[in-house]
Amino acid sequence: MEATNKKPALLFLVHRIPFPPNKGDKIRSFNVLKLLAKHFCVHLGAFVDDQDDFKHVDKLNAYCTSTCLLSLNTRSAKLKSLSGILTARPLTLPYYFDRKMQHWVDEVIDRENIGKSLVFSSSMAQYLSGDRYCGLKRLIDFVDIDSDKWSQYIKSAPLQMKPVYIYEARMLLAWEKKITAEFDHSFFVSQSESDLFKQLSPHSADKVSHFNNGVDTEFFSPKHVFDSPYEDNQTPIVFTGAMDYWANADAVIWFSQRVLPALCQQNPQLKFYIVGSKPDSKVKALAELPNIVVTGAVDDVRPYLAHAVVSVAPMRIARGIQNKVLEAMAMEKIVVVSPQGYEGINASNGQELLLAEDENDWINVINDLLSGEMGASMGCAARKRVVNDYSWQGSLARLEQYL
Repeated sequence: MEATNKKPALLFLVHRIPFPPNKGDKIRSFNVLKLLAKHFCVHLGAFVDDQDDFKHVDKLNAYCTSTCLLSLNTRSAKLKSLSGILTARPLTLPYYFDRKMQHWVDEVIDRENIGKSLVFSSSMAQYLSGDRYCGLKRLIDFVDIDSDKWSQYIKSAPLQMKPVYIYEARMLLAWEKKITAEFDHSFFVSQSESDLFKQLSPHSADKVSHFNNGVDTEFFSPKHVFDSPYEDNQTPIVFTGAMDYWANADAVIWFSQRVLPALCQQNPQLKFYIVGSKPDSKVKALAELPNIVVTGAVDDVRPYLAHAVVSVAPMRIARGIQNKVLEAMAMEKIVVVSPQGYEGINASNGQELLLAEDENDWINVINDLLSGEMGASMGCAARKRVVNDYSWQGSLARLEQYL
């Protein structure tokens, strides 16, 4: 206990509780937390949007000196976010604002004499923005350029919602620029993401860099043996990801409607497995179609990856690095990915994964795979790439330097 007290104090603010690490953002924030706990007494402030996550607080406390974990009711938060229009601010900020969190932040900074802070996501930067905090070393991990993600949403948004998305994309970019100028350093999830932001905000380019997502390559490894979750007569294709995330739902709906029917004509034993928690009503409805299985939450995605013929990531809306792609590659799976899902991943098309741009590409590439005409050694090359370039230890080294 004495050794712990000798560590300097650090404030870590996260928009979603970083445990359990079962989603892309939570995997990243949890691994960041583990790094911080090695060097600092971490004071963690976070919101909890899934009440089941509260049962993991004891495990989280093992990495923290103190915590402030506040429930987030997503329905009331959406209503609260509309106040952003009245104050000419991004809707995301009131969505994640709580006076209790601000009071805790100010109190713990003063009480613990905190000199360093790390903010995870642009929405949490509001708690440390302004002259009051200028004496604090402030770092932020934006992860993705959220404003650009809202710009992508505009294309597929319902007509009545397009003005809202246009507003949020514009206001959120202005907020991202403000925070980048105000904070000491900003990180993104990939080289391509940081390069794009430097173009959007050239005045702060010297304070912007990145650190990649990582993969636990011991956990996601082909050396583990699993019973197959598939029936013997099936040719399974798999998509993995949290299904309450709009971009994932959009991807599987598009694939099911535009690609799968043509594939099934030539491969009647084909089954498309959509593996991920909290599928919405549109995704659940896909299970009524032939050749599609929607699993909902599963205890372990690895058996579904291990026994799949191919893993697909047909993302049409994406920013940053797709964990689902790296995890499948680590399992030595052949992955077929869209340009949006490929962005930010340092892997060679045709050698370590396969890129498919439009629906004809998707149909041809997967048909060639199913016929055995390509990809024999691709899985091994894919895993080697992930092991070499996407370990958490290597990825977090850059953040560690700034801390």
